[in-house]
Amino acid sequence: MKTTLISTLILAPALLVGCAQTQSQDKVMDRFIDDLMSRMTVEEKIGQLNLPATGEIVTGQAKSSVGAERIKAGEIGGLFNLKGADKIREVQRIAVEESRLGIPLLFGMDVIHGYETVFPIPLGLSCTWDMAAVEESAHIAAVEAGSDGICWTFSPMLDVSRDPRWGRVSEGNGEDPYLASRIAEAMVYGYQGRPGKQYETNEQIMACVKHFALYGAPEAGRDYNTVDMSLQRMFNEYMSPYKAAFDAGAGSAMVSFNEINGTPATANKWLLTDVLRDQWGFDGFVVTDYTGILELVDHGIGSFEEVSKRALNAGVDMDMVSEGLFTYIKKGLEDGSVSQKTLDTACRRILEAKYKLGLFEDPYRYCKEGEAEAKVYCAEHRAAARRIAAESFVLLKNEEGLLPLDKKGTVALVGPLANTAANMPGTWSVAAQHNRTVTLLDGMRETLAGKVNVLYAKGSNLCSDPELEARSTMFGRELGRDSRSDAQLLSEALAVARRSDVVIAALGESSEMSGESSSRSDISIPDVQKRLLDALLATGKPVVLLLFNGRAMTIQEEAAKVPAILDVWFGGTETAYAVTDVLFGDVNPSGKLSCSFPKNVGQIPIYYAHKNTGRPLADNGWFTKFRSNYLDVDNDPLYPFGYGLSYTSFSYSPVTLSADRMDQNGSIKASVTVTNTGSVAGKEVIQMYIRDLVGSSTRPVRELKGFEKILLQPGESRTVEFTVDVEMLKFYDADMQYVAEPGTFRVFIGPDSTTDNAAEFELI
Repeated sequence: MKTTLISTLILAPALLVGCAQTQSQDKVMDRFIDDLMSRMTVEEKIGQLNLPATGEIVTGQAKSSVGAERIKAGEIGGLFNLKGADKIREVQRIAVEESRLGIPLLFGMDVIHGYETVFPIPLGLSCTWDMAAVEESAHIAAVEAGSDGICWTFSPMLDVSRDPRWGRVSEGNGEDPYLASRIAEAMVYGYQGRPGKQYETNEQIMACVKHFALYGAPEAGRDYNTVDMSLQRMFNEYMSPYKAAFDAGAGSAMVSFNEINGTPATANKWLLTDVLRDQWGFDGFVVTDYTGILELVDHGIGSFEEVSKRALNAGVDMDMVSEGLFTYIKKGLEDGSVSQKTLDTACRRILEAKYKLGLFEDPYRYCKEGEAEAKVYCAEHRAAARRIAAESFVLLKNEEGLLPLDKKGTVALVGPLANTAANMPGTWSVAAQHNRTVTLLDGMRETLAGKVNVLYAKGSNLCSDPELEARSTMFGRELGRDSRSDAQLLSEALAVARRSDVVIAALGESSEMSGESSSRSDISIPDVQKRLLDALLATGKPVVLLLFNGRAMTIQEEAAKVPAILDVWFGGTETAYAVTDVLFGDVNPSGKLSCSFPKNVGQIPIYYAHKNTGRPLADNGWFTKFRSNYLDVDNDPLYPFGYGLSYTSFSYSPVTLSADRMDQNGSIKASVTVTNTGSVAGKEVIQMYIRDLVGSSTRPVRELKGFEKILLQPGESRTVEFTVDVEMLKFYDADMQYVAEPGTFRVFIGPDSTTDNAAEFELI
């Protein structure tokens, strides 16, 4: 191995591993990088900014190939979507041993909700409202990826979204910035470790906050589409999750595809420098999204050469796939459109990331021989995935206590999602091994063997249109379209249903009906599945709708007819076992919605933290002429944010406040006593919302400001207390000042966002 870099270091190895937190460590890192950069050519500095894809795992519209000669020449700073410690170790060997300066490469991957052990899709994971579980899932992902060569993950995605037509709602945390901010912190801690203890081992990898910023608010819910909103709305409703992640120490950021204030984010100096660097103090590096620089040409702001220079000048440090920086920055130095300082700053940020990850001390720390075999997809990780998946499921309806089912008799498992392994991990599970994932059918039969006779029929294809099904089952997620007629499939399902005591209908979306570039204008259950469900209900058998989905769906018709509905999202590699656990009562569901379910698409966007108009509809009212409402549907969602049932029941005492007045330096305690009034143990998420009744700018009708998830035994009571301080009451006013204004505030505490259990206090 070359020792050019390492020989310059005269410090203890401990100082080379992990994140440089102390001032002395920062100085050591600075001296090291100063020395290295003094020996780098302009070409080598530009090479550090270049991030090609290997083409091994397809996640974008373009492919690039990387030869050894380019690595030897120092033309590449990192690679992504190369899988396997052996492969990565060999590529790293070329970089370290055969290039002039031996600078190691970064290896990144879309480790979104697990590596080979896959956890629920992020939208599902957010429905746990369990930050310990969220952090654990990210840590396990880091352990597996870090043992198999990956040191950098393009996660967490922190785009607040209030439009379920947008496919990437599946990859985010729902509609609320406060909940998303808490998840942001947990994810960063899980990937990187807590501040001061980051990157201490190869079980900690670098997070990448995405997509900065506002990617979750495209017009019409169409992916990559234009985003347009006021600065006030931007900072009050969308920006806080990103900032929370950066405050937690996230090492990198990924730029969004959309424009902001008329300038695409990839070329937006106000966003990437003024806000991110100067206001927020972010000191990591910024990478584009897939071909982000090249796409600036189609945005219409310049030639490829012009936009490449503009992106670097705006604050981009690393170019994913486009190679615009690699191609044009040297020319920019020559003509004066790019300064040497700008290039040096970007290069330094990449080198600092590699230093913090410990790659200069040990370039192979993330691809040590034999580690992956012991850590990846191990029994311990799978058990955690099963437990967390069960906690993510949301019980939407349970008429007459149909669930949990008895472990006896005959059950009919019907539907196109019942016997597919590849769809269970959900979208953006690029490292999942589909041959090891168990279908719902097989998992249920295995778990219930000797107790329940499980019959199966597909019942229908995913949808009647084969071309739509093909678009909805990409990346090896085919359902195996059945060549039989709809009538034949239905007849088989009805025969199975009639022989059974209860029917479980596994319906909804395929995993790739949501995710990137999977926007839908119609977010209902596909046509042929609706007909199947109606026919199953007509048999008179009790029917449980097991809803697979990567978004909130319009299921008003189903909710009116089906006695029990369990939303299981896509629960990861252990979906089959987790679903069985919940359906048959081994686990009491405790998930709460992180997104509102609309009654129809015409209500979109629909979210709980809306503002009143000057003509608000009266509470529980509909229809009133000359008020803000529809002619054909009320204003309320089908299921509100924070909603979710249990196999037990809970009661809440009235809200109690420790004081009715608070000054700008004080705080008050808000509390309720919660009692399990049912017959089984259960978890409940106690949610606190606050409304600012009068503001200099209009304020939402309520905002989530705290939550706590507790376990109560039957008959057990517990008092839950929240501290309300001035920081909770602040917002960006019309002058973009972050203020808490004196006045009256209402505190709500209850089981979901519609609770009317409230008390008031005054800020003086």
